[in-house]
Amino acid sequence: MIPFELVEPQSLREAIGLLDPDDAAVRAIAGGTAVMLMMKAGVFRPRRLVSLRAIERRFSGVETGPGGELRIGAMTPLAVLERSGVVRREWPVIARTLLTLSNVRVRNVATVGGHLAHADPHMDLPPVLSALGARVTIAGPAGERTVPVESLGTGYYETVLRRNELITTLTVPPQGRKRAAYLKCTTRSADDWPALGVAVALDMDGAAIRDAAVVISAATDKPTRLAAAEAALRGGSVDEATLRRAGEAAADGLDIVGDAHGSASYKKQLLRVYLGRAVRAAAKGTA
Repeated sequence: MIPFELVEPQSLREAIGLLDPDDAAVRAIAGGTAVMLMMKAGVFRPRRLVSLRAIERRFSGVETGPGGELRIGAMTPLAVLERSGVVRREWPVIARTLLTLSNVRVRNVATVGGHLAHADPHMDLPPVLSALGARVTIAGPAGERTVPVESLGTGYYETVLRRNELITTLTVPPQGRKRAAYLKCTTRSADDWPALGVAVALDMDGAAIRDAAVVISAATDKPTRLAAAEAALRGGSVDEATLRRAGEAAADGLDIVGDAHGSASYKKQLLRVYLGRAVRAAAKGTA
């Protein structure tokens, strides 16, 4: 590991000022679970790391806003989110998803903002948050802007974040009566990187699906919303015919990426099967 500069600013403004928009070797570090692995593997050699541990405490913690929305500071550890009573009660799909996100040691250290900014397409929370309509607030020298989580990632380890911008807050709308589920298929342990992840949020009218949001991960280079599958579900019911149509609509025409966790053809078949399972789980409120 080559020498590098480590700085620990005391405020968000100071942290942004220490980032360099023109130097990819200058990077912010929150929990560090991903950055340290990249450094050990030699794929990232920093010139300067800007630690965010000492910035204002208002960027840590979980609270609800006046409209019932969930507000999560970017420096909040994933384990805090997992154990939050309000998350378990009002957004149970997030709490359930976190139970198989890596392991408890990682969740104790990894932060919400770092998780989203890392943009590994195999991660579990981005598809769930996208299906729920979540947004992130991003701060930089020019001020703040808000971006849907669905639009945050642009490719493998790539986001819309500029090099001198930081995620400050994650906001999740009230789940209300929507039913949501996330299922992933792993080839080894349950907390491993998935070969496929499927997040579903349903707006039900009795037994009928009034509207649906379907987002997949691990099979594409970023979390991807499946508009064709959503259209196939909309107006239908949770029956075999509807789920088969939705599964075929999801798989047809989608550019699936094979990797160490499964070939493209294997993942395409997983998508056909797991989409139906995720819809059933969401309708029953069991995953």
